[in-house]
Amino acid sequence: MDGGYLTAARTAGGSALATQLLARPDAGDVTVVGTGVQAGAHARALARLPGVRTVRIAGRDPARAAALARSLDSLGVPVEDTGSIEDAVRAADVVCTTTHAADPVLRRDWLRPGTHINSVGYNTIGDGELDTATIRDALVVVESRAAALAPPPAGAVELRRAIERQAIDAGHVAAEIGQVAAGTAAGRTDGGQLTVYKSVGVAAQDAAAAALVLAAAQRQGVGTLVSL
Repeated sequence: MDGGYLTAARTAGGSALATQLLARPDAGDVTVVGTGVQAGAHARALARLPGVRTVRIAGRDPARAAALARSLDSLGVPVEDTGSIEDAVRAADVVCTTTHAADPVLRRDWLRPGTHINSVGYNTIGDGELDTATIRDALVVVESRAAALAPPPAGAVELRRAIERQAIDAGHVAAEIGQVAAGTAAGRTDGGQLTVYKSVGVAAQDAAAAALVLAAAQRQGVGTLVSL
């Protein structure tokens, strides 16, 4: 497994945990927006969660969405592609956005009451993959406050834009996911609440993932050592 796949698996694992902690107990229909490595990792991770009934793959390229759905036909739950991101989001209890979009791929008025969103896409320009109204109306939980609210070019552009537009302030970030897991901060409080888990990655975790890949390659005697 290369570093990109290992990082994607780590990120998807965080989203799966956030889904268990923040989604409604009866959430069963998952939509993954995106067609890359992160999208596949999220589909695999969330399909393993108890109660998941369906996984839908949606993307701006229908052919890639269809190809990814076909590659996931052994997950144990039905996986289908859909030609419309909007339709897939409207049908979901849980949405995972895994894009590098500079403009939103998810709109507030597409979301049913009680939807949970995992947003792991990263962009330094534009508005990001979630619109400001979604951020404004949701309980927002992050991987790390320091990382999510870091100044440009780091940080979550969706949070930065919402703050710039005075739709929220920094205090709108309710908690870190570790605090919710530990029970020191509240998560969802009712079935109709929107919840967002925004992850931008933490450098220390990515470095640890890279170290694991390097160690595995050295044990197996593969790859080429390059001096920098």
